[in-house]
Amino acid sequence: MSAFRTIDELETALRAADYLPDRGLSTALFLALALEKPLLLEGEAGVGKTEAAKSLAVATNARLIRLQCYEGLDVAHAVYEWNYPRQLLHIRAAQEGTVSEDELFGPEFLIRRPLLEAIDSDEPVVLLIDEIDRADEEFEAFLLEVLSDFQITIPELGTIRARRKPAVILTSNRTRELHDALKRRALFHWIGHPSIDREIEIVKIRIPGISERLAAEAAAFVRELRGLDLAKPPGVAETIDWAMALNALGRQEIDADVVEQTLGSVLKYREDIETVRDQTLARLVDSARTTTAG
Repeated sequence: MSAFRTIDELETALRAADYLPDRGLSTALFLALALEKPLLLEGEAGVGKTEAAKSLAVATNARLIRLQCYEGLDVAHAVYEWNYPRQLLHIRAAQEGTVSEDELFGPEFLIRRPLLEAIDSDEPVVLLIDEIDRADEEFEAFLLEVLSDFQITIPELGTIRARRKPAVILTSNRTRELHDALKRRALFHWIGHPSIDREIEIVKIRIPGISERLAAEAAAFVRELRGLDLAKPPGVAETIDWAMALNALGRQEIDADVVEQTLGSVLKYREDIETVRDQTLARLVDSARTTTAG
């Protein structure tokens, strides 16, 4: 799939897709494309793992196919299932004749789910397997065939092999450890919170027209929040959401009143909101404003 000769070319394309990766992530994505290997992205929630896959699809002009993982995810929802109502209708329509099993289990009765859709595609595909740590270990084990050989076996039809390997991005918030067997089949990159300067640039590129001062103060305040003992420290996604809310209110800078009124855009737990208030919200605002002023 890779049409990029250098990491710089890929990085430029990602920036054109409004995604600002650091050099380490750009390198990992470049190698995933060049080596045709899956890439496992781990990191705290909201640091841009899912957005990396979405932006890679834009940068490579590929179709994004997303499999959102959850507890209890099975083959029927991830790979394929048979269209039983249609099969039943076919049987009823052919009651006067003989309907063979081959006819009932042909491709026309197959409902394709994300994994099969990605494997059996003729066009460029970025397959996003999102939050794999939320899926059961049994499903993780099933993925080994897909990620090792890029093939899926359907008993009634045989083995379907990828004619064109998709670029595969797996993401994990590390709610549980993944098996070594899965990790061995993928490249790995940890995405941490960005530097303050890069976070400001991310806010500016995602919210056209936002004032330089507001972008800087919002990023600095969120950075102050991450230093507190919170149940869920805000990620870059929350910085963007909050800055977007402040910008929608016509703000050019932050102050204690508007921060208190909009805390729900950046913190998602009542306990965290109370912690910020108990930590003297005005002090955090002053610290953020002082940092950006300097």
